[in-house]
Amino acid sequence: MTTTVRAIGAAAEGAKMAPMDIVRRTPEDTDVRIAITHSGICHSDIHTVRGEWGDRPYPLVPGHEIVGTVLEIGSAVTKYKVGDIVGVGVIVDSCGECDNCVNKDENYCTGPVGPRLTYGEAEPQLPGQVTQGGYAQEIVTTENFVYRIPEGLDLAGVAPLLCAGITVYSPLKHWGAGPGKTVGVVGIGGLGHMAVKFSHALGAHTVALTSSPEKVALGTSLGADEVLVTSDKEAMKGARQKFDLIISTLPGDHDMNPYLDLLTLDGTYVIVGAVNDMTQPFSLPKLMMRRRSIAGSQIGGTVETQEMLDFCGTHNIVADVEVIKADYINEAYDRVVAGDVQFRFVIDATTI
Repeated sequence: MTTTVRAIGAAAEGAKMAPMDIVRRTPEDTDVRIAITHSGICHSDIHTVRGEWGDRPYPLVPGHEIVGTVLEIGSAVTKYKVGDIVGVGVIVDSCGECDNCVNKDENYCTGPVGPRLTYGEAEPQLPGQVTQGGYAQEIVTTENFVYRIPEGLDLAGVAPLLCAGITVYSPLKHWGAGPGKTVGVVGIGGLGHMAVKFSHALGAHTVALTSSPEKVALGTSLGADEVLVTSDKEAMKGARQKFDLIISTLPGDHDMNPYLDLLTLDGTYVIVGAVNDMTQPFSLPKLMMRRRSIAGSQIGGTVETQEMLDFCGTHNIVADVEVIKADYINEAYDRVVAGDVQFRFVIDATTI
C-alpha cells in the first residue's frame, strides 16, 4: 500500500525544480508518518539534482533538513505519538548491525549499502522506487531516525540543524571544543555560522576566520570572541600556533597551508565543507613539526543528533534563515550558488 503526496523535484538531471506527485509507503510497525512543515535547502541538494555528484535516479525530490508533525505511528512505535513535533535528517536507515551502528555512529555504517540517505537511494519497502526527500507534503520513515524537537525553538530555524547543525556539532564535540580551547571556524556561511554559535555555547574561545573584512561585525554578532581576517598577512602571522581546532566549512578546494600554521601542538584541521577532492599540496613538515592532523567529518549518528537538538533547546540555538514558498525554489537555488543568502533558505512546506 502507498499514499500519493505532492512534492517539488527534478524530473531529470539539470531540470528545473517543479511540482510532481510521489508515493510514500504505508507506515509499517516501526514507522512514523510525518506532515512536513519546513524543509531546508542544503547546497548538496543542488549539487545532486544538477548532476554534479554523479549519476542519480530521476525523478528526484531532494531535502534532508525536515521538520514536521507526527500524523500516524506504527503499532510498535514507542518514542513518538501523534501530534509530536519531530525532525528527519540526512539518513533514514542503516544496517543496525555493524560496529559503527551498534555504537550509534550510523553515519559511518559499514553495512552492505552503508547509511541509507533520505533521497536518491533504493527503498526496500517500495521495490523499484528510491527514497524521496523532504520537499514534499509528507514523509514516512523508521522511528530510529526521527528526532524530537525541543519546545520553544523556531521551527524554520530548526530545519537546517538536521544537516548543517550536526555537520559542525559532531566534530566540535569529537575534538573536545570547550573551556580552555581555542577554536577557529573558517567561513561564515550556512555551516560556519552554526559552528560559531555552537563553539561559543560550548565555552571555547571562538575565532571566526573570513577573507572579507566587511564580515567582522557579522562574525562578532554570531558569538565569535574574535574575527581573524585571513587576507591580513600580519594578523595571520600573529595568530600562528594559537588554535587547538579549526573547522573548515569552505565548500571548495583550497590551500590549507596558511591554516595549518595557525594550529598549536596536536592541533587538528577538520574539513566538513562539501569538497570532492583537495588538489592543492600541503606542507608535510607543517604536520610533522607540531604533530598536527588533517581530518574529515560527516554529519552525525542518531544519539549525537538528538544530543545536538537538545543542546539547541537548552541554549536557544537555531539557524539564521530566510523562509520561502515552494514556488521560489529555483530562484533560491540560483541565489545559493551565487552566495546570496544569509544563511540558509527554508521552504514553507505547507505551500507545496
